[in-house]
Amino acid sequence: MALRRFLKHAPLLGLLTILTLSGFSGIALAAVQAGSSSAAPRIVDAIDETKLVTLAGQTNPLAAPKYDRGAVEDSLPMEHMFLQLRRSPEQETVLQQTIDELQDPHSSKYHQWLTADEMGTKYGPAQQDIETVSEWLSSHGFRVNTVHKNGLTIDLSGTAGQVREAFHTEIHSYLVNGEQHIANASEPQIPAALAPVVAGFVSLHNFMPKPALNKPSKNFTFPCTGCPDGFNGIPQYDEAPADLAAIYNVGPLYKAKKPITGKGQTVVVLERTDVLPADVATFRKAFGLTSYAGTFTQIHPGVGCTDPGTTPDEIEAALDAEWAGAVAADASVELASCADTTTNFGAFIAAVNLLDLKSPPPIMSLSYGECEAQNGPGTAFNGNAFVNSLWQQAALEGVSVFVSTGDGAAAGCDNDDTALFATGGIAANALASTPYNVATGGTDFLDTYEDTLSTYWRATNDPVGRSAKSYVPEMTWNDSCGSSILAKFYGYTDLLEFCNSTTGSNFLNIVGGSGAPSFLYPKPSWQGGVIGQPTDGKRDLPDISLFASNAFWQHAVLFCMSDATQGGFPCDYTNGTDTLNNSAGGTSFTAPQFASIQALINQKAGAPQGNPDPILYQLARAEYGSASSPNKNNLTTCNASQGNTIGSNCIFQDVTQGDIAVPCYGTSNCYGSTLNDYGILSTSDTSLHEAYPTKTGWDFSTGLGSVNVTNLVNAWP
Repeated sequence: MALRRFLKHAPLLGLLTILTLSGFSGIALAAVQAGSSSAAPRIVDAIDETKLVTLAGQTNPLAAPKYDRGAVEDSLPMEHMFLQLRRSPEQETVLQQTIDELQDPHSSKYHQWLTADEMGTKYGPAQQDIETVSEWLSSHGFRVNTVHKNGLTIDLSGTAGQVREAFHTEIHSYLVNGEQHIANASEPQIPAALAPVVAGFVSLHNFMPKPALNKPSKNFTFPCTGCPDGFNGIPQYDEAPADLAAIYNVGPLYKAKKPITGKGQTVVVLERTDVLPADVATFRKAFGLTSYAGTFTQIHPGVGCTDPGTTPDEIEAALDAEWAGAVAADASVELASCADTTTNFGAFIAAVNLLDLKSPPPIMSLSYGECEAQNGPGTAFNGNAFVNSLWQQAALEGVSVFVSTGDGAAAGCDNDDTALFATGGIAANALASTPYNVATGGTDFLDTYEDTLSTYWRATNDPVGRSAKSYVPEMTWNDSCGSSILAKFYGYTDLLEFCNSTTGSNFLNIVGGSGAPSFLYPKPSWQGGVIGQPTDGKRDLPDISLFASNAFWQHAVLFCMSDATQGGFPCDYTNGTDTLNNSAGGTSFTAPQFASIQALINQKAGAPQGNPDPILYQLARAEYGSASSPNKNNLTTCNASQGNTIGSNCIFQDVTQGDIAVPCYGTSNCYGSTLNDYGILSTSDTSLHEAYPTKTGWDFSTGLGSVNVTNLVNAWP
């Protein structure tokens, strides 16, 4: 039975006002510790409803007039919307200094993580301002369900009519690519007196993030012998937990004098669906994990969190839960799921409530994506700013957050499930691009291309499903005709020629491990200095990668999801069809896998580590060197193409073959596109600079590369 966990808030402050306005009962609530008692109030003028300011950046680009089907009924419920407040510039400056000190080993504040209460009382808006905003919302008939302890997030409920009356924007229905949605048709407005404190809504629409999962592609035709995808008798070697342990060298940690297995650690996967607990148990039993003490539970934490039951996203949640405990086999895995509301993503509701706890989970994983432009244009407050604030709070509380970069290669705004070519240009995943989370990318194995399968895989599995012999050479994950590896396989050197050929037309898609520069966030100080890192002044993705292919070159990742009501299949791994149906790819896998690796790090370190990125890049600078001072010996011995002869002391395996360029059409970062020809996604409009080839050291295709887990854990300071 799923465990429902409710958060208990402090006694209510001030009057409990019960109003009946606009036909809706509203209760204004404000938690005692939500705001600062020392911050100066910034709402100093009387609220005048005739003097309004616009909250810019609040309209989703997909809520376009061509999709508009008219206003919804005023009575449409708008449950658990998030209205975000803002700190003062002075508070932001002090907070950023605190973040730096928390990660500075020479500071007295090193790893002295804050609590949720301290987030609000030290860095939240003045309590008086929070009460003023809450009372104003109640006066328009909204119910203020809670003010979260960070002092920034107000959970409120109302109706579409109340949103129109209070915020001067209508909620309309939109039909986009056959899907029905709702969204605000214009930018909301608020009284000018509230503007110093009110940043804006997280969203007034239901264009929700999507899971970063890719099922194996078996819909291509191949005019050659020995080509990928198994149509000519090439066996498919899938990755089971024991294979990952062999490839990425986890085993020595399990066998150490003091075994490092994740004991005493907790990993949370953030979801909007439940799973069948029996599937997690089946996965663990099939792959030899039941000899460890790891546990699995499902929770529905806090205010606004309704048990979603199982939904079509169950396959995503199942693989997340299974792989979050596959590396740290003794760790406790919690699936925290909340149902989506009319305008709110269930995983966000779960995360906000978990961060309200006195002892938040030390590790979180999220395998969903939404491109930065669609999550909120420009720098005004929008969904992007909320995500940044959410992961910033996690880092301040000592929580390590891992987010998948996505499966659309460098084309993060196009739908990688359906698009044959990119039209939206180069874009990053907004849920992964903040400076406060680890962005996890994906690779593919190089052995099929090099015809060395027997070098790296045994023909049969051992009792726990292992067939991998050693580290397997890696390249970028790219299923498209934009792949230089695939083009070379077919005898082409010109990507434009390949994508516009008869053969290349079989590979019109944009599927691959995602990477791109953020257009929102400047480059964090910890990210620079590694050879390969561009001097672009931007936060660049991904940070790190692991294998994530969807069987394009005969390798995928195994999971278990048997719920036939949500498209599942029996998890009989002795049956080839069932095994194929329970295998997939996607950076969906790499986020929980890295979260599981972090549990090993936390066990070894004996404490939560907060944002791991500064340490990851510190270790990478030591291994790879910088552009001005490269470590040539390590760059040779730690090259992923070395395969089973790669250096035994490497922490990172530098992926230097392949790219994440994809076919494109139009004018957005698309070189060579004409009326009748496809182009290649490019950083230049005047010549082909494909987005993005691998480079020595860091690159947009795989970040720092993949990791030797034992070396990473042992080198962690």
